[in-house]
Amino acid sequence: MRLSSMGLLLSFTLFAAGIWQLASGLVIYTKAELAQIWIEDAWELSLQSGKLGHKPWFWADTWPVAKLDFGASPDAGKIFYVLAGSAGNSLAFGPGHLAASVLPGERGSLMIAAHRDTHFRGLDQLELGQPIRVQSVSGQWARYRYRDHQIWDSRQGPPLLDLEVDQLLLVTCYPFDELVAGGPLRWIGRAVKE
Repeated sequence: MRLSSMGLLLSFTLFAAGIWQLASGLVIYTKAELAQIWIEDAWELSLQSGKLGHKPWFWADTWPVAKLDFGASPDAGKIFYVLAGSAGNSLAFGPGHLAASVLPGERGSLMIAAHRDTHFRGLDQLELGQPIRVQSVSGQWARYRYRDHQIWDSRQGPPLLDLEVDQLLLVTCYPFDELVAGGPLRWIGRAVKE
């Protein structure tokens, strides 16, 4: 009798733990989906006002600064909202704008970073000449064509890039199929402005 009670208790405990894990996963997924809706709404407010800084939720410490389109038209490819900053608080919700680069719509090098296993998953599949567009807060689209990439070791200091050139630099961790995140290598894709 005692063994049966222990088995029942163990079964109930494992069942409850499974439900807890499932619910936790659903909460994370729901928060991620809601965040994208709120970020899109904040971007639309930015376009209407012509000013950056509209936070997607009142406690957010980031805001959208651009819209990134990997297709030839607004509804052709993957579309992401680029957030201010490239720290974890931004990259958790979308690609991040590196503050050392120009803002979208300005002349010079625009750098955008994202995680290789979320928003920039498949970045290694870019084809030479593929169009990439970036919308600035003015509503104008800048057009770029993917040209090449380089692998950079972050332990060697900053990459040698000409930041005066009108280009888009996409940055993510490398290698793409690495199981452990956070290594020193970065993939930097370069697209030139048309």
